[in-house]
Amino acid sequence: MEAELAKPDVWSDRARALELGRSLGEEKRSLEEWVALRRQMEDVDTLAELAGEDAGDTGLLNDLRTELARLEKTLEQRFVATLMSGEDDGRDTFLEIHAGAGGTESQDWAQMLLRMYTKWADRNGFRYEVVDLEPGQEAGIKSASLDVRGAYAYGRLKVESGVHRLVRISPFDAAHRRHTSFASVFAYAQIEDIPEVDILESDLRVDTFRASGAGGQHVNKTDSAVRITHLPTGITVQCQSDRSQHRNRENAMKILTARLYDHWKKEQAKKLQELEDEKLEIAWGSQIRSYVFQPYTLVKDHRTHLETGNVQAVMDGEIDEFITMTLRHRASGAKP
Repeated sequence: MEAELAKPDVWSDRARALELGRSLGEEKRSLEEWVALRRQMEDVDTLAELAGEDAGDTGLLNDLRTELARLEKTLEQRFVATLMSGEDDGRDTFLEIHAGAGGTESQDWAQMLLRMYTKWADRNGFRYEVVDLEPGQEAGIKSASLDVRGAYAYGRLKVESGVHRLVRISPFDAAHRRHTSFASVFAYAQIEDIPEVDILESDLRVDTFRASGAGGQHVNKTDSAVRITHLPTGITVQCQSDRSQHRNRENAMKILTARLYDHWKKEQAKKLQELEDEKLEIAWGSQIRSYVFQPYTLVKDHRTHLETGNVQAVMDGEIDEFITMTLRHRASGAKP
C-alpha cells in the first residue's frame, strides 16, 4: 500500500489516493496496538517470573495483579476491535439525539442521553464537540448533534442507534405520576476524504436578487443575493448574508458542492438511504433499550437481554458492556 501511495500518478485519482491513505493509517495503528500488546504480555511474564522467585514479596504480587488486570482490559479491547470490521467502523462519527413526542418530558430525557454519551466519551478517551443543539421550550433539548472522534468511534456508537425509553416519576408533574418518555439516537460515519465534485458552469443557472432586510439604511440596495440552481439535479441553494455578491456566490458554491456530494453519495452507494431505513419510529414497541428509574431501577437492552440495576452508573457513561454485548450479538448472527 505504501508503494502505491509512492507512485507519482497516485493523485490523478484523488478519491483512491485518500482511501489508500486512510487504509494505510488504520493498518499502522492496528500494528502499533498489537506491538504494544506484545510488550505488555512480556512485562507480565517478567513480573510473574520475579514473583515466582520471591513469593514473599507482596509488592511484586500486587504489581502482578495490577498488570494482569490491565492486560485483561487490553485483550478485551482488542477482541472488541475484531468485531468492528465494517467498511466505516474505524471512522469518527456524528451522533444525533432527537426527543420523541411528549414535550418537556422527552426533551429532558434527550438531554440526559446527551450527558450519558459525553460521559462515555470522557471515560474512553474520545474527543467530542456538540456541533448543533436545539434547546427545549421549558427544559432539556429537542435535538443535538455530537461530533465524536477517536479510533472506532463509529464502530462502537453505531450499535446505540435506535429508540431509548425512559420510565420515571416525572419531576415536571406536580401530581408525581409515572411517565414514559422516548428519544432516538442515530450514528453517522464521518466521511472526510470527499472526492472532487466536478461542477460544469453550463449546468448552473445563477440568479441575483435584492437581499431581504429589516428596512431603513441597512436595506441592501443592490442585487447582492445569489441563488444557484444545478440544472441536472434541480438542487437549488441561495446566500444573502453578505453585502458582496461575489462573497455570496462563493458561499453558495460551497453549499452546492456539499449538497452535490451528498446527492452523489446517495445515488452511487445508497449508504445514507440505507442508514435512514434503519431508523425506527419514536414510539411504543420499537425501543432498543429501556431505562427504569421508578418503581425499581433497571436498564435492559431488548436486543441482547443484558440488564443491570445500577442505573446511575449507566447514566454516568458506563455503557461499554451494552456496546460490547451488542457487537458480539451481531457478530454471532443472532436475531433480536
